[in-house]
Amino acid sequence: MFGFDLATVIRTIGVIGVAAVVFTESGLLIGLFLPGDSLLFTAGFLASQGFLDIRWLVPACFLAAVAGDQVGYTFGARVGRALFQREDSRFFKKDYLHRTEQFFERHGGKAVVLARFVPIVRTCTPVVAGMGRMRYRRFVVFNVFGALFWAVGVTLSGYWLGSVIPGIDRYLLPIVSVIIALSLAPSVLHIWRERRRSGSAVEEHPHVREREPARR
Repeated sequence: MFGFDLATVIRTIGVIGVAAVVFTESGLLIGLFLPGDSLLFTAGFLASQGFLDIRWLVPACFLAAVAGDQVGYTFGARVGRALFQREDSRFFKKDYLHRTEQFFERHGGKAVVLARFVPIVRTCTPVVAGMGRMRYRRFVVFNVFGALFWAVGVTLSGYWLGSVIPGIDRYLLPIVSVIIALSLAPSVLHIWRERRRSGSAVEEHPHVREREPARR
């Protein structure tokens, strides 16, 4: 009926399975590439068609999202910081940790909420917040708000569209594709901007490029 594998997977794993995926992607690094946004939207849509119970789906996804970030924060605070207690290495420098602490002191709340809507970033952010010693109570507050906007908001959006638009199941694949594209857009834009800045820096200082062969 839906012509989309994700819908079939969701119908198979049910509410508990969807919540497990949300939990894993929210706080466990092994969930970096799980389809969070499209999963929630499709699950909400399937609930509107009677395949899942929205009364259980929404609170399950919300609690899973909150719990996942809490686990990620705890992991970052206990395990992540330990990596920076050693002597400086190429990847782990105490200066990096200090910068992280400053960032989350200034922008931590906004980062925790907005990261929910960016794949990969939403998995790493709670871990980094724990490493950066973001105040625990502050993290919990923004974690709850982020989970509310993301887990509840995206799920109910799928449920609402499935309820008010007849035959929308025919357009499920394009809709999910758009959601995935919108989710990836911030990351792609950020990478493009960084490369553009790097290119501009080289053009402004051409002597840097000329000196590189001499170093080798």
